[in-house]
Amino acid sequence: MRITIEVIKHEDQRYPTVGDWLWPNEHNLLIRVSELGDWRKEAAVAVHELVEAILCKADGVAAAAVDAFDRAYEADRPPLDDSEPGDDPTAPYHRQHCFATAVERMLIAALGMPWAEYEQAVEALP
Repeated sequence: MRITIEVIKHEDQRYPTVGDWLWPNEHNLLIRVSELGDWRKEAAVAVHELVEAILCKADGVAAAAVDAFDRAYEADRPPLDDSEPGDDPTAPYHRQHCFATAVERMLIAALGMPWAEYEQAVEALP
């Protein structure tokens, strides 16, 4: 397996998201993280995406189902709503997303960063 993590400009994401993952083929995972100006924050997003992608693959949740849900969620997002699509209990990857968020929170804590500071940087993206 080859896992590639890229930090990219936020506007180069496939849709409005700070982190994205896809399996270009069965043996290669590509993770794209928006620039946040701090490698620790970018690494935390990447770890979240890695855990989520691996759990989805293990549980048979197709990347296409995740993408479709995320895109529909973003298209229907009410103004001023900054919620995560994966937090929605109807998301096909809700369990995997919640587990990945727990790992992400532990990593941010281990890096000595307040969650609120991290969250503010992520939410500041357009």
